[in-house]
Amino acid sequence: MPRAIRLHSFGGPEVLQLEEVEVAAPARGEVRIHQTAVGLNFIDVYGRNGLYPVPLPAGLGKEAAGVVVATGPGVKDLKEGDRVAYVYSQPGAYADERVMPADRVVRIPQGVSDREAAAAMLKGLTAWYLLRRTYRVRKGDPVVIHAAAGGVGLIAVQWAKALGAEVIAVTGTGEKADLARQHGAHHTVLLGRGDLAERVREITGGRGVPVVYDSIGKDTFFASLDCLRPFGLMVTYGNASGPVPPFSPLELSRRGSLYLTRPMLFTYIDKRADLVRGAAELFDVMASGAVKIRIKQTYTLADVAIAHRELEARRTTGSTVLIP
Repeated sequence: MPRAIRLHSFGGPEVLQLEEVEVAAPARGEVRIHQTAVGLNFIDVYGRNGLYPVPLPAGLGKEAAGVVVATGPGVKDLKEGDRVAYVYSQPGAYADERVMPADRVVRIPQGVSDREAAAAMLKGLTAWYLLRRTYRVRKGDPVVIHAAAGGVGLIAVQWAKALGAEVIAVTGTGEKADLARQHGAHHTVLLGRGDLAERVREITGGRGVPVVYDSIGKDTFFASLDCLRPFGLMVTYGNASGPVPPFSPLELSRRGSLYLTRPMLFTYIDKRADLVRGAAELFDVMASGAVKIRIKQTYTLADVAIAHRELEARRTTGSTVLIP
């Protein structure tokens, strides 16, 4: 019988329960997927601890890859046996099998493995919208990328370099800084080792940067603002250190008429055409070798609590995959 991770209460990793579940036959417009790999992301922690609450009991996980084993009426673009991947707003990817709306699923091309696809859909499409849509990075742009050795960070560093950007990678340890440099970062800055904005301005000849991509949140928000040049864009897209507290919009004007955005992936891929476009661009840079998905940790579905503890303690690098 298929198994899935279920939440019956919010809390620490100990609330994650592996249970046997019934998986329905696909209805109209749906496909049933036998999953071979599941991506682990920090947003899963927010779902588990209640920062992003959902009605309980609930599943967990946003992305996975596998093989279509059944299709519902009206599904024309997918068939049994297709290798597919998805990222979905509704949690439930931590499972052996899952029924999904077919319009949220994309085929995996040759040259991309199931594990790479599972690790890349949420993180890779996040890097896609950050670099190609929220702020369209151009050749020669200096950009600051926080958590540069993490799942999104390593993809964003590689992709930004491929676009011709001057990449300033921010990490928490020297080991992670080395990893960011190995993946194309031109400069690295260690958090807590001096003034971040001062270092960024040294690197940029005093000008600052046009964009900062900050997934840390509370602990780095104002330092990130101070890295920006006039009319620069602050992209705060995560809360690894906690949510950014309320602040006066005057802080933006004082620093040079800055712009601020808090984007979310699922807004950018709400239309199927945008999902397909983003996935195609992502798989293209993966196939070309410009972006390599580094899967540094794998865990069984039964060991998901251990995976969450390692992720929250920031002891992981690159991408983490759960194997059903």
